[in-house]
Amino acid sequence: MSAVADTGAGTALHRQHLAAGARMVEFAGLEMPMFYEGIVAEHRRVRESVGIFDVSHMGELMVSGASALAFLDRLTTNRVAALKDWRVQYSAMCYESGGFIDDFLVYKLPGRYMLVVNASNKKKNLDWMLSHAAGDVTIEDSSGEMAIIAIQGPKSEATLDRLVPSGSPLPAYYEASMLELLGGDVLVSRTGYTGEDGFEIYCSKDEAVALWEALLDAGAPFDIGPIGLGARDTLRLEMGYCLYGNDIDEHRSPVEAGLLWITKLDKGDFVGRDAIVEINERGPAQRLLGFEVTGRGVPRHGQRILAAGEEIGAVTSGTFSPSLQKGIGLGYFKPCTPTDVEIDIRGRAVAARITPVPFYRGGSVRRKR
Repeated sequence: MSAVADTGAGTALHRQHLAAGARMVEFAGLEMPMFYEGIVAEHRRVRESVGIFDVSHMGELMVSGASALAFLDRLTTNRVAALKDWRVQYSAMCYESGGFIDDFLVYKLPGRYMLVVNASNKKKNLDWMLSHAAGDVTIEDSSGEMAIIAIQGPKSEATLDRLVPSGSPLPAYYEASMLELLGGDVLVSRTGYTGEDGFEIYCSKDEAVALWEALLDAGAPFDIGPIGLGARDTLRLEMGYCLYGNDIDEHRSPVEAGLLWITKLDKGDFVGRDAIVEINERGPAQRLLGFEVTGRGVPRHGQRILAAGEEIGAVTSGTFSPSLQKGIGLGYFKPCTPTDVEIDIRGRAVAARITPVPFYRGGSVRRKR
């Protein structure tokens, strides 16, 4: 196992963020852009055209060796054996209790797997994997060597098309491929965290600035602009996507979080399976559900959820939706919760209604799948 730490204050694109006027915040040990021109404007740019994100704070853990498949199938909730080369899968790792260690993407690359994990969980994931390693397995932390640039929005394909050689096919949804960009080959995937079509470009730190500038130039006809963590959060919440540390953590299982669809209970034994089966059979005490505010107010993490004056849960994620022009959020509710509830917003009981997710259904990714 090898691990290389990032010793700088920010990512390889730190100077580009400052030059673009970003308001920087500390996130997972790095200075990251919260916003540039403003969260609402950046949110709308992604929904309407294309935005560019620095997501180099994410972790990349490489797994190889003859036992890699068996190792990952034993450790993760999804069916790794179903992956063919160049395919991507949303998955998770759980403790024996059934609680989440992390949720992440698994890439099947020729001769190895790559797990793209949450920034704040890199060490926890790596330690857990090393403690369970058995057989011919090599685990490498490549996080310190790589940068990741994402473009998201209905014009993301047109933007990338202007950089790749003519006729080069772009990867399909939840697939990856090696593409020639600026004369060199880089790994490009098509997943995303916004509900819009988009791509992730994995490159070395030394290549990041040139690729960032080239993507800005290629997307200029579509009014591309940099997007910070603030709009990344409002975009993902409109889609009802979970955020580790808010909506899922070590105290919540895939049953409660509505993530049984990435938890293959019939694939054989894996860490946490027995506990997850037990929770599923007896029924969870709470479930993660979406709600929209019908009164006046913006829900925030930690606020109480009420029904007939009784506390029945808590908000895990909440915001004002720029696309829908209303407050929306996720929270854990008792199974018998009525449709109409209230959110305790600064001491006021504000009317809300439980609603299916995603809240926003107009994303371009739906037209590409």
